[in-house]
Amino acid sequence: MPKPKKPNKPKTLQVAKQFAQYMVGGGVWFWSAYSLISFLDNHIGLFWANFIGNGVGVSLNFIVQRYWAFDSSKNTDIKKATTRYVIYTGLNIFVLNYFILLGLKDVFGLQPEISQFISAGFFTVWNYVWYKVWVFKDAK
Repeated sequence: MPKPKKPNKPKTLQVAKQFAQYMVGGGVWFWSAYSLISFLDNHIGLFWANFIGNGVGVSLNFIVQRYWAFDSSKNTDIKKATTRYVIYTGLNIFVLNYFILLGLKDVFGLQPEISQFISAGFFTVWNYVWYKVWVFKDAK
């Protein structure tokens, strides 16, 4: 006897669930990067602290986003998704994020412990849109 089909969830509920999952991945990235940047900044400088902190965070984030939030593992080959993610994320965190942190430090005197929160607010919206329309575009 065939299994009865589950009714489709309303689109709004699907988007809300996906965004909540996306936020978990972002939280994993943010808190791992924040911890490492805050700890390492005074020891190895902002550039390397940012590089290492975000390197760890981005790796964890990719796993959460690809396999859970956007579930693109079924619809996009790993090479394509990884290439898109590396290009997009590399430009964001190693160029844009660095200059946001540096600008907030130089112009406003904010230390990375504070400016990382401001940067994260910007990237919360920016990344969701780009993940959905390009990085993991073949996802559900």
